[in-house]
Amino acid sequence: MEAEGIDALEPKKKGRPSMKKSSDHTSKKQKPDEGTPEALQAEIDRLRMENAYLKKLNALVQNKEKLPNRTKRK
Repeated sequence: MEAEGIDALEPKKKGRPSMKKSSDHTSKKQKPDEGTPEALQAEIDRLRMENAYLKKLNALVQNKEKLPNRTKRK
């Protein structure tokens, strides 16, 4: 205490310092052309393709469940 004075009695931080958030990540995630008609039409087309795929997959699963399990004869 004699060497550092009253400041030596204050608690000191322990452990690693916290990481700072960078502002670069927020600007990269936002797309500037999200509202353009071309981007919206592309999203509609993608969603239509995804919907058609899921419908076909569901139909295949239901068709497979309807078929009885057949065993092979030797």
